[in-house]
Amino acid sequence: MNGAELLVKSLENEGVELIFGIPGEENLAFLEALRTSSIRLIITRHEQAAGFMAATYGRMTGKPGVCLSTLGPGATNFVTAVSYALLGGMPVLFITGQKPIKKSKQGRFQIINVVRMLEPLTKFSKQVVNAGTIPSLVRDTFRLAVEEKPGPVHLELPEDIAAEETEAQPMPVTHRFRPLAPQKAIDRAARIIEKAKYPLLVLGSAAKRRAICRAVNGLIHESGLYFFTTQMGKGTVDEHSDQSLGTAALSEHDYLHCAIDRADVIINVGHDVVEKPPFFMNQGPMQVIHINYAPADIDEIYFPQHEITGDIADSLTRLSQSLHMEQTTNDYFKRIRQEIDTQVFSSHCSHVNFPNTPQRIVSDIKDTVDDESIISLDNGMYKIWFARNFKATLPYSLLLDNALATMGAGFPAAIAAKLIHPERQVIAVCGDGGFMMNSQEMETAIRLELDLVVIVLRDNGYGMIKWKQAGMGLPNFGLDFKNPDFIQYATSYGAKGYRITRNGELHETLNHCMNQPGLHLIEVPVDYSENEKVFFQELRNKTCLL
Repeated sequence: MNGAELLVKSLENEGVELIFGIPGEENLAFLEALRTSSIRLIITRHEQAAGFMAATYGRMTGKPGVCLSTLGPGATNFVTAVSYALLGGMPVLFITGQKPIKKSKQGRFQIINVVRMLEPLTKFSKQVVNAGTIPSLVRDTFRLAVEEKPGPVHLELPEDIAAEETEAQPMPVTHRFRPLAPQKAIDRAARIIEKAKYPLLVLGSAAKRRAICRAVNGLIHESGLYFFTTQMGKGTVDEHSDQSLGTAALSEHDYLHCAIDRADVIINVGHDVVEKPPFFMNQGPMQVIHINYAPADIDEIYFPQHEITGDIADSLTRLSQSLHMEQTTNDYFKRIRQEIDTQVFSSHCSHVNFPNTPQRIVSDIKDTVDDESIISLDNGMYKIWFARNFKATLPYSLLLDNALATMGAGFPAAIAAKLIHPERQVIAVCGDGGFMMNSQEMETAIRLELDLVVIVLRDNGYGMIKWKQAGMGLPNFGLDFKNPDFIQYATSYGAKGYRITRNGELHETLNHCMNQPGLHLIEVPVDYSENEKVFFQELRNKTCLL
């Protein structure tokens, strides 16, 4: 085989099913090897979108996603997606091409040091300089990508190495077992929880793995602990549970924070400090127990007093066994839960004006989709409303990014989710700003014949920044723009477009689209005046129940 063929064989050996990307002339040998491969090549319209798709594949399956670009500008377009995977803990292999390294007639044309560029943003970045090393490099990158904390890795394949003949063969895939926490740490945590009057469980992004979800549900069932999630932890446990206090969409001052402020022990499972903080620790009586694969990153707002470091599922299972506490109802948390149900999840009923408020939009979507549906959010003001007001039922049923929190990722992530789960309904919810950053992938979705719905929330501006600007008492400036006619825009790609013009129409239109094949775009005007009413006025004037 040549190096390109060996790379493809090594990827097949690792179980790779899909590769997302845009090839260039430096990738032609690799492209030819892919032509007869079992791996499906998904051509996108921008390398950034390919990276978002591959990262979403890694996030949802736990197996490294793979994406491909050429050298120079193709590789630089990966940078945002690499950062997205790094902060979000998503395993991805980024493969980039390069000019021949042993003999080149093109000087420095298009050449930058891609390996060095990506070193700070990846767990591993290396140029392949000998075709015979490809099997060990692939095996090593796949192992590193999924090790905790999962993340991106990078290999650069020059043209001459891709053409180089070799007798090397793919390496056997090996599996590693994570270290287990010492029983002494488990027992100490159990005694701390048993003595607490108001113990509270928080579930972060790393708690959403399948085995961990089972262990978390077991702990909640056995102990009766109330819980809440971070934004990226949504769906770890069904939020319709009687023990659920919802999601920390804000860092402080929400109804949920009444419970957090009362808690004397918080059991923090799988939280990563790259997320916007779900709460701020202080120097008071609150104790925090950190349960994760790795020790806590200590700073002024997060300094847990006790840590259980090791395989999370195993730690939770043994913690359940070590706990000796009666399953009693915490009356204060129960009252807070009732207040949250009234003030957060039922508040949409009074919103009958048009354009729709964010609460009404979230409610209409939740009332239309089934529990198996996947909703992929881009980044904008609406993400806070979905995190706060949408009850997730399953892991990854609500895809959002609260780490890099980049705009432009929501629609590509929805495409990847549909490729992974073609049997499930998938809806992308994007602001008009974020959608236009990767709207060209409508052609990709059409070409792949995917059944998808894209909801574009239109406010003709960068709504979240306008909210922050207003909150600082600054005049509106520099954040407004104009949009295309989204209906004609969708039609030009071969999709079907709809514009919501009255209250209640979103529910009807979304229900119609989800029962029709193809790509559907729904433009929904949104009224963000509720930001001021709820997040400033209502929450500032709330009182925590005594």
